[in-house]
Amino acid sequence: MLHPRSLFRTFCLLLTLFFLSLSSLGIGSATADTADTGEGAGHVPMFVFWGDGCPHCADQKPFLRELEVTYPGLDIRELEIWRTDTHHPLFITMARAHGVEPGSVPTTFVGGRVWVGDGPQIRSEMRATIEKALNAAGAPAQADPASDAASTADLESTVEASSHDVMLPLLGSVSLGVQPLVITTIMIAFIDGLNPCSLWVLTLLLGLVIHSRSRGRIALVGLTFLATTALIYGAFIAGVFSVLSYVLYLTWVQWLVALFALTFGLVSIKDYFWFRTGPSFTIADSQKPGIYQGMRRLMDQRLTGLGLVGATIVMAAGIALVELPCTAGFPVLWSGIVAERNVTGLAFLVLLGLYLLIYLLIELVVFVAALFTLRMKRFEEGHGRVLKLVGGTIMVALALVLILNPDLMNDIGGTLAVFLGAITLALFVMLVHRRLRASPPAAGKP
Repeated sequence: MLHPRSLFRTFCLLLTLFFLSLSSLGIGSATADTADTGEGAGHVPMFVFWGDGCPHCADQKPFLRELEVTYPGLDIRELEIWRTDTHHPLFITMARAHGVEPGSVPTTFVGGRVWVGDGPQIRSEMRATIEKALNAAGAPAQADPASDAASTADLESTVEASSHDVMLPLLGSVSLGVQPLVITTIMIAFIDGLNPCSLWVLTLLLGLVIHSRSRGRIALVGLTFLATTALIYGAFIAGVFSVLSYVLYLTWVQWLVALFALTFGLVSIKDYFWFRTGPSFTIADSQKPGIYQGMRRLMDQRLTGLGLVGATIVMAAGIALVELPCTAGFPVLWSGIVAERNVTGLAFLVLLGLYLLIYLLIELVVFVAALFTLRMKRFEEGHGRVLKLVGGTIMVALALVLILNPDLMNDIGGTLAVFLGAITLALFVMLVHRRLRASPPAAGKP
């Protein structure tokens, strides 16, 4: 019989080989720098530091092309800093010289001024600064409209063709470029929602409360518990994102996020083969008595109304902090992916809300089933091991993609290929492992 250690090594090798081959397909391949960093033909240099996959940078591209046509004396130098660290020293030096911290993209320098981000007001200020700088340099401020009529027409058609925005009722303008990120959010959150630690705690809690035979009590405790854990989880994700969005432009930080996810994934895969052996990101046995004690307090029939809600909030907050090491892998990984694409403000809050909603979907299904049937099956260790295998495989896959070819996540087809490939591989290894365990030993061997 194949030893679990050999099967584990074979599985890790297959996973690595699969995503090495997947990354070589070139799905969503990176865009090369479009500007030369050497001396340009214009009289006034304009430095634009951008990131491949950044939606704001993509929105700014047509505006930059328009500036090139309108101001022939302007030398626009576009320097990509997410996929390469070649331009990091220049970016850091210029940012500090202008009194800003190097971080978000796009960051634009021209005429002694700096702008971080993109928008109508920023573009208006850029135009005024460019014209002033060109006049000071003695270069032509604007192109001749008659001589550049054809170029302007080409520019307008290019801008129109490159537009990725659609108008939706109530929501306004929505960029189609975020579609791959929405798919990534949904799939990561769904897999994260299958976390065995969270499901074990919820089923244990509902199993105890069901003994009251009161659907009102079950609903009050269950909804309060889910809302509290979701708020704490959301605050944790927002905190991680705020840190990563500030420093993720540094290459070593991107590698650290990938290494973090890779470690979590490999430990989760290990737990499928050797659950109680070696390091494990799960709820320690020493912490379980405290969890049991907190849940039993909710069985006190004297606790009703606000008292019951308050006791549930306190218990849920404590459990959320205890199980955080068990659930931190996917939030850090997702935050890194979102921060890398320079998503901020309302767009981030919408994605975070979507993440939490999908994350809670499995637990909501369990809760509703318990509420209507007044029954709760125990969450077995075998169930948790299977979920750890699937979740760990996906986490390792995403970590390898971040290292080998991050642009796979910029394409819906690439995103689906990563997730489906990881799930298929995990199910295949699980099937092989179960067959090997079920097969009788060879003759002459114990």
